[in-house]
Amino acid sequence: EEYQTLAQEVAVLNELREAFGVNGIPAMLIEHMLPELEREANRVLQKLTAGRLHVRFDTQRETKSGTVQETLDIIISDEKGTRPYEAFSGGEKFRVNFAIRVALSYLLAQRAGVRLRSLFVDEGFGSLDADGRQRLVEAIKAVQNDFDLILVITHIDELRDVFPTQIRVVKTESGSQVEVI
Repeated sequence: EEYQTLAQEVAVLNELREAFGVNGIPAMLIEHMLPELEREANRVLQKLTAGRLHVRFDTQRETKSGTVQETLDIIISDEKGTRPYEAFSGGEKFRVNFAIRVALSYLLAQRAGVRLRSLFVDEGFGSLDADGRQRLVEAIKAVQNDFDLILVITHIDELRDVFPTQIRVVKTESGSQVEVI
């Protein structure tokens, strides 16, 4: 009788381990949310790249042996075709990353029943060319009504006049000075 009770407990624990394991409930939640994330990321990416880049998330991959393996691959399409994330330039990856981060923020806030209030972009312009910087500025401006505050941290002088309010931090001999412009 004691053996049977222990065997039942082990069976229940094994079911719980499987349910909360890699292929269980977490995988189901990700699978359910990915289409929304993909849709929202592509909406933002449209603004960043004028429709040149499109992102897709693949959650399964066929192995060489023919079995299906769970994965999370970021596939990007452009005018040259479809390639894995790793095959794109630093600036292109930055745009995709930015779009996914903003999209994920939107979705998490939406699920929590709150409005996104702040967006922080820290040194996000350095890997972009002039056209990419302009597109990122346009994307930030395009989503500005969704946020109460957008804080952009940059050392690129040409971006100084792009944003209406600036907080300059200048290093002096006596310490850093903060100036609001």
